[in-house]
Amino acid sequence: MILRAAGTKRNLLVRVQSRVCAVPLMHVVETMRPLPLEPIAGMPAFVRGVSLIRGVPTPVVDLGLVLGVLGGVALNGAAERLVTLRFGNRQVALSVDAVLGVRDLDLSTIQELPPLLSGAPQNIIDAMGMLDDEMLMVLRAGWELPDEVWQALSAQESVS
Repeated sequence: MILRAAGTKRNLLVRVQSRVCAVPLMHVVETMRPLPLEPIAGMPAFVRGVSLIRGVPTPVVDLGLVLGVLGGVALNGAAERLVTLRFGNRQVALSVDAVLGVRDLDLSTIQELPPLLSGAPQNIIDAMGMLDDEMLMVLRAGWELPDEVWQALSAQESVS
């Protein structure tokens, strides 16, 4: 059992181009290399398609496009990692450039961080809410980590 300091919350940190994002660990199932992707006609651009993950057809969402990052995940459009999230009896995979690891974030620091979707275009948030409001709630529970916060977490880890 891993002991955590009181007043912290565990998060999976991921990178999308130059942005570092924190996703609440309680929703993360696993991370993996990208799997074959089957496009789905009529879906918003941020839904890249469906991958078969552990026997379950799982929509793959480009976190970069959701955040409004030009070109989405990776400049060449190819994800380096998938992060499977579960909410209720459904799952979705986020395509990201890198998984940076699990970190405890101090709750007082979290209150000062910009919400993950703060820079997301409204039309994408609206489309996501129409597709799956639980996925939207999970992403709204995440944060974007400014460079100084990410550097402080990295420095703290190297000391431990």
